[in-house]
Amino acid sequence: MKNKFRKWTPYFLLTPALLYYLFFWIRPVFNAFIGSMTDFDGSFSLRFFIEVFKEPMFSAAFRNSVLFALISVLLQFSIAFMMALLLNKKFKGVNLLLFIALIPMAVPPAAVAILWKTGFSTFGWLNNILITLHIIKTPILWMTAQGFNALLFLILIDTWTVLPSVMIILLAGLQNLNKEYEEAGLIFGATKWQVTKDIIMPILKPTIITAVILRMIAAIQVWMISVMMFGYGRVPFLVERIAYYTDVVPMLDESYKMSLTYSVIVTVIVMVSVVLYLQVSKKSKKEVEI
Repeated sequence: MKNKFRKWTPYFLLTPALLYYLFFWIRPVFNAFIGSMTDFDGSFSLRFFIEVFKEPMFSAAFRNSVLFALISVLLQFSIAFMMALLLNKKFKGVNLLLFIALIPMAVPPAAVAILWKTGFSTFGWLNNILITLHIIKTPILWMTAQGFNALLFLILIDTWTVLPSVMIILLAGLQNLNKEYEEAGLIFGATKWQVTKDIIMPILKPTIITAVILRMIAAIQVWMISVMMFGYGRVPFLVERIAYYTDVVPMLDESYKMSLTYSVIVTVIVMVSVVLYLQVSKKSKKEVEI
């Protein structure tokens, strides 16, 4: 009897979380799928998917979302991993450095956008600092960036914001790592780079997968920084289009359906991205084992 109870205990403990996702995630997602595939009279229709794909902003929003996710995840993981390796070392001042590195986590996204928008304005604090240090003579018009330059602009701001969250996940994994593996590699003649690449990273793979997936999901859903920095439409993203139809033109008959359709597209992209990443990770793991 006790063995049966122990067998079912994990499922009982997970029940509250499952109920939460059932009512507050699965149910709304299911309703969104149904709503996006029905017309105003309730009949099945792909009319709004066709309208979304034909929308002039869709191709730019899709391209920006993909590029933002790929570039930001790669950049943020690389910098966060190097910072985690540094902060995992025991040296004087490491706690102070960790405190400074975690400061951006305490700043809300809206405040981040306001901070950097005031900084990158023509007479903002960034230009004032550069002029004071005699690096530039006249103010740089940062906010006139267009196209890919504006996208890189947003990636750098987002990197400053989310870097601590990625770093702290990797740092937690490093602190649980058995130091004997690293020491053994160094004793047998491996370089620090070889130890990191061939010993530390494979052992930290579950932690790396968690950090990358969480960051990828968040990167695909970026929108607030773009809207607060440049407004709607200048650097469009898929989720920014949802906010546009919800906040800017909510009174149009098609606005609700268009926002639902964009939501479904984003959900599918997130799910496909996660599945593909997990498949690639499993394949690389098998190749290493062979």
